Amino acid sequence: MRLRALVAMAIMLTITPAAPALAADSPPVAPPPAVAAPVTGTAGTVPAPAATGTAPPEGTPAAQDPPAAQDPPAAQDPPVAQDPPAVQETPPAERPKLEAGLGGEDGENGGENGGENGGRVIVEVTAPAETAPVAGEARALPGTEVLLQPPDTSFLVVEGTGKALEKLAADPRVVSVRRDRAYSATSLSSGLALIGADRAVAEGATGEGRTIAVVDTGIDAGHPALNGKVVDEACFSATDGGAKSLCPNGQGTQTGPGSADAKTAACVSGAVNLCDHGTHVAGIAHAVAPGADVVAVQVFSRFDGVEECVTEDACVGAYESTILLALDHLIRLKDTSRPGLVAVNLSLGGGLYEGACDGEPEIGPLKQRIDALRARGVVTVAAAGNEGVTGGGAPACVSSAVTVGAVGDDDQVPSWSNHGPTLDLFAPGLEIDSAVPGGGTAIYSGTSMATPHVTGALAALAQKSADASPDALVGRLTAAGRPIVYDGVTTPRLDVYGALTGRAPGPPATQEPGDGSGDGAGDGPDDAPVPDPGSGPAPDPEDTPAPAEPEPVPLPTVTVTVTVTAAPPGPPAPAPVVCTRGRGGKRLTAAQWAVEMTRGKGVLSDGTLGCYLRLVSKASAVFPEVTRASTLGTAYRVLRPAKRTARAALDSELLAAWLNWAHGAVGLTAKADRTGSASSTAKAGRTGSAEKAGSAKATVGSVIATAEKRRLTGASLTASTSMLRKGVNVFRIA
Repeated sequence: MRLRALVAMAIMLTITPAAPALAADSPPVAPPPAVAAPVTGTAGTVPAPAATGTAPPEGTPAAQDPPAAQDPPAAQDPPVAQDPPAVQETPPAERPKLEAGLGGEDGENGGENGGENGGRVIVEVTAPAETAPVAGEARALPGTEVLLQPPDTSFLVVEGTGKALEKLAADPRVVSVRRDRAYSATSLSSGLALIGADRAVAEGATGEGRTIAVVDTGIDAGHPALNGKVVDEACFSATDGGAKSLCPNGQGTQTGPGSADAKTAACVSGAVNLCDHGTHVAGIAHAVAPGADVVAVQVFSRFDGVEECVTEDACVGAYESTILLALDHLIRLKDTSRPGLVAVNLSLGGGLYEGACDGEPEIGPLKQRIDALRARGVVTVAAAGNEGVTGGGAPACVSSAVTVGAVGDDDQVPSWSNHGPTLDLFAPGLEIDSAVPGGGTAIYSGTSMATPHVTGALAALAQKSADASPDALVGRLTAAGRPIVYDGVTTPRLDVYGALTGRAPGPPATQEPGDGSGDGAGDGPDDAPVPDPGSGPAPDPEDTPAPAEPEPVPLPTVTVTVTVTAAPPGPPAPAPVVCTRGRGGKRLTAAQWAVEMTRGKGVLSDGTLGCYLRLVSKASAVFPEVTRASTLGTAYRVLRPAKRTARAALDSELLAAWLNWAHGAVGLTAKADRTGSASSTAKAGRTGSAEKAGSAKATVGSVIATAEKRRLTGASLTASTSMLRKGVNVFRIA
């Protein structure tokens, strides 16, 4: 399965869609199966991170589906009197090893249409010694290819059919088979003053003797702004399924000097350097901690064509498997040649989770490595994301990571920054001027820019507190930060000088997310993303029925928060933009969205629609991982399917629901529309579903999550199709 819809120049580097943690009617999640540690000597239990003082989110949880009625047990003769046995708890049901939607043509649960077949997967095995024999078994299965078999690691990457993956999952040496999700990439001086970094450096807190790692798109190690501080490099880059390696040697792995170079030919597309994000991030961390050494790790690959990039001619994206390899590499470095490593910067992420995602099975291997680093004294710092929602993506949703949102120099939260109780800290992330490959600078905005402020602060603090644990360092940062108060939640804004000196935090800044004075948002079409030429193939004429004229759609305002400052002389590069949710005021039906996807018919620009499809690919567990909807043409075919099967009907309404969310016309926490019809209420009553139209607790998020779960298992598709159509995709506001 190929990576699609990932960032070329936008700020949040993203994981291909992990299922959003919104399924209120999902059963309790069992802990993920134990995975063999990638490096011997990993510590066991990791202390919980220091509390940040955030309040619990307001609101009532979405209703859960009531348990299905069961026949009472058959009557039995009364037991003979005896001593009562010891009470035993019922063990939790074992979670299937094969992720839903990956099985064969009949589906895992015998649903109406079955699951989609196969794809690119990570196969976790019980121990590194089992990797080779399981890889041999995989190669022997028809239609299966082993894409990656790292040495001394307890996983491999396989591309195979659904039937082949079912057989592979049946092997007792296999712990789990899950999709190899993809991730994408999310004035400096004034920001440094805001967090007191300038005063900290003046008093000698430079991070001297400490090391930070930047896992990103590589780094221009020779950039003057980095002052020769890049001391170690590595590259893990996928090379299959259309992916092109960004390692200088063209291979999937490279270590040593120059291996994470961000100026390779593969990084350049026309006048644009696709790999500039990592250098920009590293420049910020270095500015906060100029004495710290830097380890550069490249984890991205290049993709060419609108099928993979939605609207761009070329883009970069990272698979989860390459990120896992990078974290394994950093664990080895900490244990051997880089004992001073104190922080890892992950300005990348994907998926949407309303809270901590520790219990989600697909997050288990990522969390294991973050925990292993923390047990060794290394803090993982992750960008919350730029979707403007409560919560964040992965790995920011992992509780043992430090999750960072963005503020401006006025301590106002931009409308695009994710926020809420999941966050540990805010830091400057608006219009940050930092280094880019080639010796120049650029002004970018995003939580990706906020994150390295915290990474650098940890190095500076660790220098002055040599014996402090990760929990103690993070606790000092959160205790010293100025309180940002919003929606009943308090999140501290980074103050590195306050953490060093113990001074009292500044007065609270009370606000609502998005009411900041300088988030780059506007009220007119000039603030929408600039359309890219040829942002996807037009639908095939023979497949394109003449659509009815849509009701007028207001042009959304999409936040543009990235500009480029001229660097050395040369042709100007196009300004990258932050792709965020729109501010549309009206929901559209699936048919109306199909009109929007047709060239020359709709109101929204190709650039805006491409942005929406990227957001959907991050938030959804179905698009485009299971159902292809990564370009305007493929999205049109989903919205107006040639054959109206039950599965196609659900896909159409589900994609429309996600597009309405991306358009800003409906929020996930909003109540599902109860004006659908009496028949929908009656039908919901017959099925006993929590998504019934009359339920006061059914939210848009719970309806979408239920529909996605059913889509992946192939069961009860029609009921979800009806509720999506009548309860979510209505263009009137209830």
